[in-house]
Amino acid sequence: MNKQVLPASSLSIKLPSANGAIETYRLRASRAFPSKLEGTLNRVAFSAAHVVSDPLADVDPWLASAIDWDKTTAFREHVWDLGLGVAEAMDTAQRGMGLDWPTSLELIQRSVKAAKARGNGLVFSGAGTDHLAVEDARTLDDVIRAYEEQIGAVEKAGGRIILMASRALARIGRGPEDYAKLYDRVLSQVAEPVIIHWLGDMFDPALSNYWGTPDLDRAMDVAVGVINANAAKVDGVKVSLLDKQREIDMRRRLAPRVKMYTGDDFNYAELIAGDAQGFSHALLGIFDAIAPAASYALSRLAAGDTQGFHDVLGPTVPLSRHIFRTPTRFYKTGIVFMAYLNGHQDHFTMVGGQESARSTLHLAELFRLADQAGLLADPELATRRMKVVLALRGL
Repeated sequence: MNKQVLPASSLSIKLPSANGAIETYRLRASRAFPSKLEGTLNRVAFSAAHVVSDPLADVDPWLASAIDWDKTTAFREHVWDLGLGVAEAMDTAQRGMGLDWPTSLELIQRSVKAAKARGNGLVFSGAGTDHLAVEDARTLDDVIRAYEEQIGAVEKAGGRIILMASRALARIGRGPEDYAKLYDRVLSQVAEPVIIHWLGDMFDPALSNYWGTPDLDRAMDVAVGVINANAAKVDGVKVSLLDKQREIDMRRRLAPRVKMYTGDDFNYAELIAGDAQGFSHALLGIFDAIAPAASYALSRLAAGDTQGFHDVLGPTVPLSRHIFRTPTRFYKTGIVFMAYLNGHQDHFTMVGGQESARSTLHLAELFRLADQAGLLADPELATRRMKVVLALRGL
């Protein structure tokens, strides 16, 4: 099935503009992307998936997380149907911003079980040190033990590992030697090759100076050295620095068996397409919000239709840049808002109360950009839901 362009919409909605005026916005022609993968993929592509909160749970959102497990699992089924993998319990799932380690582990256990029941569901899960309070980390061994505990729990559940960056390590690591010592020790123990996650401080300010230096060129030297020295234990590395040239430079330096997974939510289209010297696979939070378009675009790329790939994925980039704008760590609000607009959940309520993290103007522009990229699966439903949110915010 080819991507269909449906007739121009007669729908309109009054939206606030950047100058504060209320303007009528008329929706464009909508696109119908396949709901399941058509063809094959020649890139490994993960969506870092969000969690759906239970809006009726009697909890204080800032203090406790309540998950709607059925809807959360159903969203992962949607991702798998499209041929994408799930990167579980990552920052998109509000890890460290509302989702604690015990709840993360239950999420991982449920997702691994659901993936195995399908027989073909690809899932890697985040293992880090977030159960160790940063102020309680006194020595490097404390951080190593924290990693070992989470790795053991994920492997016991039958899962594969994404080795997350550690806030505790960023705080107590005295230099590149500490990072090399920790990663060498931890990687020597994993049962299967892992994906290493280098998350920039724009996503998490507590991770500044990761790899033991504020100099990003030196940090890359350290990271490449650690990864290549442990290449047999590393499936790939996910880089989330929002700097395409650094990612390109790094992937050209990696050992041949180590994949580069782009985490660049600003430049993913060109990084996945690649160049004469290579390409990036994908592990992206934005693929949660644009999964049908991502799947279709990747299938076009695998079929040799590079222009078709760019025609579909290119228009999604302005939306992604908007969702991930500074402060980047609040991008989860836009991801969940897209899930609400597209009918994957019946409410716009988030773990940790994070639905309040973006302004009404931000959400209005998100709606426009999603429409312009053809990403509103049911424009009438999306318009009704946008109006509900505007009304709740006094418009």
